[in-house]
Amino acid sequence: MTGSVEEREVYFEFVALGNAVRVSAICSVTGVEVQVIGPAGAARHDLERLALRKLVKRLAETNAQPLATAPRGGGFTV
Repeated sequence: MTGSVEEREVYFEFVALGNAVRVSAICSVTGVEVQVIGPAGAARHDLERLALRKLVKRLAETNAQPLATAPRGGGFTV
């Protein structure tokens, strides 16, 4: 695995689910995605931190390799 998480971009996605919120954290280098669910009233920073810690753990467990076709600039369509 090349580079630490501090050297990568991590994308966060927040989806409201009633009185809860699902947070996805996606590594820009490997494409690994994790999700956590928390209360809708929780601080956004706390939910991001929780998702990031889960992502770091998952990357360490799986020894994920970088994507072969990592997009470079220009963005992408969701």
